[in-house]
Amino acid sequence: MILALKLVVTPALIAIATIAGRRFGPSISGWLVGLPFTSGPVSLFLALEQGTSFAAAAAAGSIGGVAASAVFAVAYAAMARRFRWPASLAVASLAFAAAVVALRALPLESGFPLPLLALYAGGVAAALLGIRLIPPPGVLEEAPEAPRWDLPVRMVVATGLVIVITSAAPLLGPQLSGLLTTYPVYAGVLAVFAHAQRGGAAAAQVVRGLCYGIIAFATFFLAIGALVDGAGIAPAFAFAAVGAVLVQSLTLTRIRRGSPSPTT
Repeated sequence: MILALKLVVTPALIAIATIAGRRFGPSISGWLVGLPFTSGPVSLFLALEQGTSFAAAAAAGSIGGVAASAVFAVAYAAMARRFRWPASLAVASLAFAAAVVALRALPLESGFPLPLLALYAGGVAAALLGIRLIPPPGVLEEAPEAPRWDLPVRMVVATGLVIVITSAAPLLGPQLSGLLTTYPVYAGVLAVFAHAQRGGAAAAQVVRGLCYGIIAFATFFLAIGALVDGAGIAPAFAFAAVGAVLVQSLTLTRIRRGSPSPTT
């Protein structure tokens, strides 16, 4: 069931985000994939199959991992100013890994209000700092007409990465699995393609949009970590979904003010 979900949701999300990026600009595509479209359903299956305590602990790891995603975004944007996408992706991934190692030293537990609220505050602060550190949108290179193979390749690459990461993660325990599943697979794929086709400035706007989007991601998992063990699976996931959508709506109003035209 989980594998089927990955095979359906991952390519669908990449297709939606790619089309949105072409229509509304690269920042919007990065913002969109900040939502837990894959990690949210995976968390639900963890709760059903491994128990609510396991899901709560994994949620705490996911909240902690938001800071690592922000580090990835800042590192990619900084590298994209001077280097091509292979070097930018490699350095950003190494920065993410270093952040995960540092985060593992923290108490990634599911207690509420502490340490969950502290982890949430730290993740949101890291996301906001990332937005400030990545320059606002400027004039981007005109988007070229995408070849026919572009979208299928994006879908295949993203799906393969999601399967590899999420398949290995449960072997590492709930906290580390929660951290690892925050690796920005979707945003990374979108940034690489934007970088290759429109230059480093476009890629930087993808990861800047990601910093906005992961605030909703953190909100979703805050609700899961705080409620799933006590209130139950259905109320926790319903509350988490509503909270994430509300936060995502708020960040959309902010990001659209500075998003460049996709044709500029």
